[in-house]
Amino acid sequence: MKAIFKTGGKQYYVQENDRVYIEKLDAEAGAKVTFDEVLFVDGKTGNPTVKGATIEAEVIKNGRAKKIKVFKYRPKKKYRKTQGHRQPYTLVEIKKING
Repeated sequence: MKAIFKTGGKQYYVQENDRVYIEKLDAEAGAKVTFDEVLFVDGKTGNPTVKGATIEAEVIKNGRAKKIKVFKYRPKKKYRKTQGHRQPYTLVEIKKING
């Protein structure tokens, strides 16, 4: 089964046993999570979500992505600013798609 679900303001196209990096969740490693906002399941399209469809997943780990550098400047004004950013993520494994 294949499905599209929404979490953290983004949409993910998954099938069972996939591992997906999503926006950080407040769950420890090994915890079970359920996603209710399922937009598509095997040919059934929701309006906006499919009624009664859920996706069960297990949290593998929480972490932070590689650092990116953010550099701002104004030409001819002697203004320069450098910042770093590491985006937190949660790695989940899709166990079951109910729909």
